Amino acid sequence: EVQLVESGGGLVQAGESLRLSCATSGFAFDDYPIGWFRQAPGKEREGVACITNTDGTTFYADSVKDRVTISSDDANNTVYLQMNDLRPEDTAVYYCAASSTYTRAWHWVPRAPHEYDYWGQGTQVTVSS
Repeated sequence: EVQLVESGGGLVQAGESLRLSCATSGFAFDDYPIGWFRQAPGKEREGVACITNTDGTTFYADSVKDRVTISSDDANNTVYLQMNDLRPEDTAVYYCAASSTYTRAWHWVPRAPHEYDYWGQGTQVTVSS
């Protein structure tokens, strides 16, 4: 059974940092692209950062570039999202997801929510001003 479990969310003040974790199981971690997405109330789900474990290719949304780093721990089948200098507009539920459609992607990583088919339950991030 494929499982993705997010953790690390919480309430922080603007300018602070958080590290989200996505623990995975039930699939070939090295072959699957993994992405972090977020959804704020009344808004569509959007991609934040994605990584393909075959060659480490990454994608970052323009809104978070230079503030966010996605990394992958192959030994523990876990993907992290380090978020720095958080802003109130970063407030959302953050989800991690895996894509079975684009396994073994090379020099490219899927970045749209519809390209991912396995999802975690989400973790809330709230940034106060």
